[in-house]
Amino acid sequence: MNPYDEIKRGEKGAWVSISAYLVLSALKLIAGYWFASGALVADGYNNLTDIVASLAVLIGLRISQKPPDKDHRYGHFRAETIAALIASFIMAMVGIQVLISTIQKLIAGNEETPNVLSAVVALFSAVCMGGVYIYNSRLAKRIQNAALQAAAKDNLSDALVSIGAAIGIFGSQLGLPWLDPVAALFVGAIICKTAWEIFYSSTHALTDGFDESELMTLRQTIVDTNGVKLIKDMKARVHGSQVLLDVIVQVDPMLTLVESHTISDEIERRMKQKHNIMSVHVHVEPLAAADTNAARPAGK
Repeated sequence: MNPYDEIKRGEKGAWVSISAYLVLSALKLIAGYWFASGALVADGYNNLTDIVASLAVLIGLRISQKPPDKDHRYGHFRAETIAALIASFIMAMVGIQVLISTIQKLIAGNEETPNVLSAVVALFSAVCMGGVYIYNSRLAKRIQNAALQAAAKDNLSDALVSIGAAIGIFGSQLGLPWLDPVAALFVGAIICKTAWEIFYSSTHALTDGFDESELMTLRQTIVDTNGVKLIKDMKARVHGSQVLLDVIVQVDPMLTLVESHTISDEIERRMKQKHNIMSVHVHVEPLAAADTNAARPAGK
């Protein structure tokens, strides 16, 4: 399956998330205000930011499906990353607002004991988001889509946040009304933490950062390719949900052009089969005499 078909399938996960967040955010906000639960209201606003984040992922997936053109020779895959970056700013703004409003209530001493039904709503939401997480996680692994994997992690954190809100509400029923706003502070902190993680990963990708341990894994696959004597240089960068790989390998100088090209084709095939990397630029050079000691044993 080509990357564009995979991205198209990834849209299903984004729509599932958006639908769940629309229903649950409305339910939490209504129940939170009706039953006087700050934690549930904060969780509702958390889900509102998730709607924006999921919409950003969906828009990014749509734009990234555009084929390469004269201005975008590598395609439009980075639209996913830019959309996620925008979503992180919106999530941070909402998270900070939740923290500020909750702290103001704590200082003012406006602590109310919420109705126990608000805890039931929170637990119901946790179960729903747990189901969405399982669906998106399995779909992301099946199609190997990084954007959908990030969305699945967000689904899981939302389920945990709802459990935290329920704990705060139940605690207030035991004569500890301050537990509900404390749970709201926890939710606000989770929103800000998630926003920071999305911001960091997005900017890291946009500045061509690449995980060193993953690069070593890719390097090992190339080193194990029959005919490769030495890797002279290797670079990788993230382009949306795709990885672009450039590598210079040295081979036996006695090989013909056709034989060297066969090694290049084998590297591309192994990268696609083992790591789902579609764009691999392989440059083949003859092994210099000075590099013989650094090369792998002959026959490899």
